[in-house]
Amino acid sequence: MLKYQKIAEDIEHYIVDNKLKQGDKLPVLEELRKNYEVSKSTITKALELLEMKGIVYQVRGSGIFVRRHKRKGYINLDENQGFRSGLDEFQLTSEVLKLEVVRPTEEVMTNLSISAEEEVYYVKRLRFIHGQRLCIEESYYKKSVVPFLNEQIVSESIFNYLQEGLKLEIGFSDNFFHIGKITKDEANLLALKPGDPGMYYESVYHLTNGEAFDYSKIIYNFQEAQFYLQINSLT
Repeated sequence: MLKYQKIAEDIEHYIVDNKLKQGDKLPVLEELRKNYEVSKSTITKALELLEMKGIVYQVRGSGIFVRRHKRKGYINLDENQGFRSGLDEFQLTSEVLKLEVVRPTEEVMTNLSISAEEEVYYVKRLRFIHGQRLCIEESYYKKSVVPFLNEQIVSESIFNYLQEGLKLEIGFSDNFFHIGKITKDEANLLALKPGDPGMYYESVYHLTNGEAFDYSKIIYNFQEAQFYLQINSLT
């Protein structure tokens, strides 16, 4: 984790631990810089990250303020990447259904821009929220970028391993949604009925250099999945 990311995480924990509310003012930039003993640019990047996540907002000439408008039980789609630590309050757990090295299908080749000869890690997990079945997740990781995965890694946070263990710099993702009817196999895993509605969510994750390395497909249980999305600019 980079320095500015650690500072952003620390400020976010400070907001939560002190139960700060919408509109509460944080220390000014210069005070934060002195407290963390880092450069102005590092603090600026930390604040930009928090602003992007919808944790704070900045008013020129007035300061930095807390942005806390969210509903209990709703997952922020912007924090859904890899089910990272930002979702700890939801008690998310995983059951690993499959982990193997495979040859890519046409669908995977297209999304990861690879050839049929390249191997990928295939990971299938059942995700739980507060002990209830939340979603089925299938992911394909380019083996040339992610050379090793084991059950311990995939049962926890793959993205934490990629960033902290492999030191990969994850840049951006392309995300696609549609609503459909779940199949018999999907219904069995989600404890639903075949034909029940499901939200299908596909993502292609890229490194900062633009290389696609992860293609994931998630099917959400309509009874357990609630989301919100914060918009940071309306201009």
